[in-house]
Amino acid sequence: MAGRYPDLVGQGVLITGGGSGIGAALVAGFAAQGARVAFLDIAESDSRALVTDLDGKVAHRPHYIRVDLRDVAALRAAIAEVADVLGGLRVLVNNAARDDRHDLETVEPNDWDENQSVNLRHHFFAAQAVAPHMQKAGGGAIVNFSSIAYLLNMGELPGYAAAKAGIVGLTKSLAGKLGPDNIRVNAILPGMVLTERQKRLWIDEADIAGGIARQCLKRSLIADDLVGPCLFLASDASAAITAQTLIVDGGML
Repeated sequence: MAGRYPDLVGQGVLITGGGSGIGAALVAGFAAQGARVAFLDIAESDSRALVTDLDGKVAHRPHYIRVDLRDVAALRAAIAEVADVLGGLRVLVNNAARDDRHDLETVEPNDWDENQSVNLRHHFFAAQAVAPHMQKAGGGAIVNFSSIAYLLNMGELPGYAAAKAGIVGLTKSLAGKLGPDNIRVNAILPGMVLTERQKRLWIDEADIAGGIARQCLKRSLIADDLVGPCLFLASDASAAITAQTLIVDGGML
């Protein structure tokens, strides 16, 4: 269970890719803290179901906007709407991603560009659009979701691994730029998290057993395991922490 962070009560929080998986757990986790949460996702059915499920269980009903994050103009418009609806923004969680597998031999330039657009580019443009609202508020926190995938020499993920490595570099640069404005920027690197999508598309029982064997903690990781670390990095509990990466992988690395 995540701890309590009173400074998050009533604060404006934006989460990308919040409709399912880790993102949905983050939406629920921040809402449970009493934050005013908005989230962006292209998957409308899952997202609206999440809002319905949380309605009445949290102090502030989450605000959902359907956005294709590859469309930067739409992303900027959505962030402006969120800042208006929530009365400001103090936290941005760049969570959205898609870890599609692809063969080295068959990747074309448009495939590569699509992968970077889905997994890396929107991190920058979301941060760019949110920064003025945080500056106006006197500070804030950005949490970027990377992955340990780029550290594991996984041959079927060249585009995804490159994007996730890029997020770490972006995190360091944004931290340097925005630190004077009291805006902290950190990254979380999840390990093998058993979301429904992972189990449906990529991970079987043998993969799960092999992953647990490599971990110090002998259990599967679930989406809720990322909530506590993200709340910590978004809250004043980490007020002196920026430009850092936090690996949450059960001790696989």
